Amino acid sequence: MNRIFLQIWFGQLISTIGSYMTDFALTLWAWEMTGSATALALVSFFSQLARIPITLVAGLIVDRFNRKRLMMLGDGVAALATVGIALLYLADSLHIWHLYVAATLNGGFGQVQSLAYQTSISTLVPPAQLTRANSMNSAVHYGAAIFGPAIAGVLYPLVGLLGIAGIDVVSFGVAIATLLLCHIPQPPPRADLETRFAKLTFGFREVWRQPRLRALLLISTLFWFFHDLGGAVYDPMILARSGGSAAALASTASAAGIGGVVGAIGLSIWGGPRRRMRGMLAGFIGAGLSKTVFGLGRSPHIWVPAQFCSSLNFPLLGSSETATWMTQIAPAQQGRVFAANALVQQIVGAGAALMAGPLADRILEPAMAPKASLARIFGDLIGTGPGIGMALLYVACALAMAGVGLGGYWMPNLSTLGVSPSQPNGST
Repeated sequence: MNRIFLQIWFGQLISTIGSYMTDFALTLWAWEMTGSATALALVSFFSQLARIPITLVAGLIVDRFNRKRLMMLGDGVAALATVGIALLYLADSLHIWHLYVAATLNGGFGQVQSLAYQTSISTLVPPAQLTRANSMNSAVHYGAAIFGPAIAGVLYPLVGLLGIAGIDVVSFGVAIATLLLCHIPQPPPRADLETRFAKLTFGFREVWRQPRLRALLLISTLFWFFHDLGGAVYDPMILARSGGSAAALASTASAAGIGGVVGAIGLSIWGGPRRRMRGMLAGFIGAGLSKTVFGLGRSPHIWVPAQFCSSLNFPLLGSSETATWMTQIAPAQQGRVFAANALVQQIVGAGAALMAGPLADRILEPAMAPKASLARIFGDLIGTGPGIGMALLYVACALAMAGVGLGGYWMPNLSTLGVSPSQPNGST
């Protein structure tokens, strides 16, 4: 694997661990302050909302400007947002709406940073190793999910939110330092005569003119809509059903990380399936079925293994999909195409996050109260008590995720898409 890619990957891993530590601590603080699924879901909503206007121009920016500097900019803004939260907490002036502001900043600049990083991979890694490289990127997310909550759970009673925020800022410094020490190839700008509007809409037009890419975008958007709708109530559901237990939340987060790392390591060794669409659809189904078991569970004894099994599927589905896009789109155009895809999914994801909180707090939780209408139907299956309405929503979304994966096998435009070249180690 390319040395520069590994160097950047390591810096992103350290930075992401720090961010997960801060997110975990702030989730506990927000639940203690509000006890509301809507309040926590709105953090996700504002993060997604900020990404939407940025994504309109992010692809053009990433294709035209230095990607290394864009990644450094994203890390720098995230570090400043963490410092701002720490100062407000120190002054005893931190409120829930401050988290929405920080999520907005991180969402907007993070979108540019993420696109710059994603589109740099194909300039650093040969095509036959793209699935392996993208599985390693999954390990960044899941590795951070293992260590971030675990470290935060140990250190929070000792150093508090300020100490954890300080560690997060140092982790951003590591990420920026690794970027300073490496060179990222920049694709040469295209000498074309497109108008500004044509440049902004290029990604949408490129996807729309190819039926197979349209089908890929449609099915992945459906999957992530149901994923984000259920995911928006994930933390409050666990906290409500466990009596606000930080240990329960940390254990499920660590299980997610371990499952993701195991999946990513296995995929890195294997190299991924030759027919990437089959890998993606199998991942959709596996994740949906595992999350169904998770939603039906009532304690960490069920949640932990179910979350492990769920996360085991995401490196497969994510790397298969991303590698397919990378092989279908030229490197100099990937920023705009990836930005178009991200914009569609962010609009859908923001809508899901906005719907999830009120749907859980105002409709499903009252409907699942003892002797209420839905409780008489689903109470024996899912249980009763606080958080049961959120669990019902989570199970419904999980079943829909599996259904999307099954439906993909009947989409003819997907059957010939994403056939990878032979792996250098002979795997297929």
